Amino acid sequence: MHPDAPPFGLLLDVDGPIASPVTRSISAAGLLDSLLELLAAGIPVVFNTGRSDDFLRTQVVGPILAAGLPERSRLHAVCEKGAVTFTVTAAGTGPVEVDEQVAVPRLAVERLEALAREHYADVVFVDGGKRAMVSLEQRLDVDSATYLARQPEFEEAALAVFADLDLGATWKGVDQPDSAGRVDWRIDPTIISTDIESVLLGKDRGAEMALRLLATDGPPPTAWRTVGDSRTDYAMADWLHAQGHVVTHVDVRPADGVPTTPYPVLQPRHTVNDLAGAAWLARLAAVVRGDAPDDRDFDTPQP
Repeated sequence: MHPDAPPFGLLLDVDGPIASPVTRSISAAGLLDSLLELLAAGIPVVFNTGRSDDFLRTQVVGPILAAGLPERSRLHAVCEKGAVTFTVTAAGTGPVEVDEQVAVPRLAVERLEALAREHYADVVFVDGGKRAMVSLEQRLDVDSATYLARQPEFEEAALAVFADLDLGATWKGVDQPDSAGRVDWRIDPTIISTDIESVLLGKDRGAEMALRLLATDGPPPTAWRTVGDSRTDYAMADWLHAQGHVVTHVDVRPADGVPTTPYPVLQPRHTVNDLAGAAWLARLAAVVRGDAPDDRDFDTPQP
């Protein structure tokens, strides 16, 4: 173990734990301050998200830089579930790296985006910042029930686009192979969007990319905290555990279902989403300061 290894590193999903699913921005009281305190203490932080680098730079990294990123910070971003990466320093954001091998073919991108704009613009908009994926997101002026009722309709239409282009795709566990029997693409619903992506992408690939990024600026942490708001986010902790790392997962929306895992899972009792994320980061900052023994029961005030 390296003598300067941080006690833990943070691998953070963005939508839910950090950015409000309502405002799509950092809005929970104290969240940004706690994050900056942890960065100043030398805790490595990697955002692992399906979001675009443009969204992350605007809604998350921008506020961090505006507040003053500490000089010793180790802050990185893995976007589009492992396809796009960049590093953040006190001087700003570094160059964006894109893995073109996992990018949706250009003709499919054009067809899918046209489908959304011409037939489903009343409920979704196209995330124009994506470099490797196609993301159709719930409009902010559309309520969740209306969006979720229409979501299967445009996902079936997207699956038909893949069939027409002879591109194998999978949707909700059902495979539609291409003429060679391959299934290279996935239609992945979330509660606020539909992501259309390579089957190679995921939060596990994001975790792998996070370790590669951190290897460039210092020793790896001795343990990990992974944080998410859905079952798919457990893939971060699954991958780290499989690689022999000590990891605890924090689930800020356990109503989505908490699986049985070989590692600890922390759950909020009084809050969810970014409010739970803010409570957990505040407790973790207290742990680093020596004001709290651990981050269990993190949304319950310490005596």
